[in-house]
Amino acid sequence: MADVRATVEEKYGEIARKVKAGSTASCCTGTCGTPDPITVNLYSRKEAGEVPEQALQASLGCGNPTALAELKAGETVLDLGSGGGIDVLLSARRVGPTGKAYGLDMTDDMLALARENQRKAGATNVEFLKGHIEAIPLPDNSVDVIISNCVINLSGDKDKVMAEAFRVLKPGGRFAVSDIVNLKPVPAELRKSMELWIGCVAGAMEQGEYVARLARAGFANINVEIVREYRADEARVFLVEAGLDADALAPTVDRAFASAFIRASKAT
Repeated sequence: MADVRATVEEKYGEIARKVKAGSTASCCTGTCGTPDPITVNLYSRKEAGEVPEQALQASLGCGNPTALAELKAGETVLDLGSGGGIDVLLSARRVGPTGKAYGLDMTDDMLALARENQRKAGATNVEFLKGHIEAIPLPDNSVDVIISNCVINLSGDKDKVMAEAFRVLKPGGRFAVSDIVNLKPVPAELRKSMELWIGCVAGAMEQGEYVARLARAGFANINVEIVREYRADEARVFLVEAGLDADALAPTVDRAFASAFIRASKAT
């Protein structure tokens, strides 16, 4: 897990620095010649207008968990792997001044970018924490809703992430995350590629495995909603960026990966 964590931290720190320098981030592993099919068009024009430009540019997710989590005024929300802070800032607006939105990230450069975006947004009900999603620095039963956006699949210890999420949720709390899942077996070349792990693909769980891990952690009412399946022509983007044989591998990954919205709850 240490090697995975170090590689993720290095890559996402580099992305944060590029965004601060005026570049646009991508879940791709390098400078893509076409829009990244995973991260493109996730937020409405209205949502984009509610956050600083650099928060939008640093978005590396595969969905829009804030829009789907049905947040209520006064709730406490925790975003696992908050990056540049877009989902935290959007959540803070939804829970209002009586609520609280936490962002958790391990990367100093991303935290610095997120705090700058918080300052620009004037968000006073937001706090960004440094730490790992496998060891959340919050007390038991302290959070109403956990969100995350294409981050849990980057962890080398997903069972620990699920257990920690369950621990910090209040009884009746909700788990509402966007993530990548795989829908069929994929070639070993993809699984062993660290660059694709950074691109949110190689670490993806099969949807049945995702459900099983949540259940083992104690969650109930688990549902996986497939939002978008990725086609072979879209897969070429990340295959080429990872230095793999796109012609050989693209057909085998056609509709193998999908973005999904995963819901679960902690019993009262």
